[in-house]
Amino acid sequence: MKKQKILFWTTTILIALFEGLIPALTSQTELAKEGIKHLGYPEYFGNALVVFKVMGVLILIIPQIPKRMKEWAYAGFAFDFIFASISHGAVDGINGQTFFPLIVLAVLAVSYHYYHKLNNASLK
Repeated sequence: MKKQKILFWTTTILIALFEGLIPALTSQTELAKEGIKHLGYPEYFGNALVVFKVMGVLILIIPQIPKRMKEWAYAGFAFDFIFASISHGAVDGINGQTFFPLIVLAVLAVSYHYYHKLNNASLK
C-alpha cells in the first residue's frame, strides 16, 4: 500500500507541476503567448486552457473532491495531451515537441492507475 501511495502521489505531483503550477506562472509570458499563436490558436484559448488546467490539478490533488469529478479531470488531461501532440505534429512535423505530451500522458496514466488501486484498496 505504501508503494502505491508513493507512486500515486509522485506522478500526481508531476502532473500538478507540469499542468498547474508551471502554466499558471508562465502563461502570460511572451514565450507562452507566442507558442499558442504559433500553433494557430487565439490568445484567449491559452488563457482558458490555463484556467482549466489549474482547476483540473486542484481536482486531482484535493482528496475530498468526488470521484466522478476526478474521472473528468483525468479525461480532460488525457484529451489535452493527445491534442497537444496532434497540434505540434501538424504544425511543426514529427519532433520532440510532438512526443513530450505523450510522455506526460504516460505519467498521467500511472497516476490514474494508482488512483484506482488506492480507491479499491480503501473499499475492502
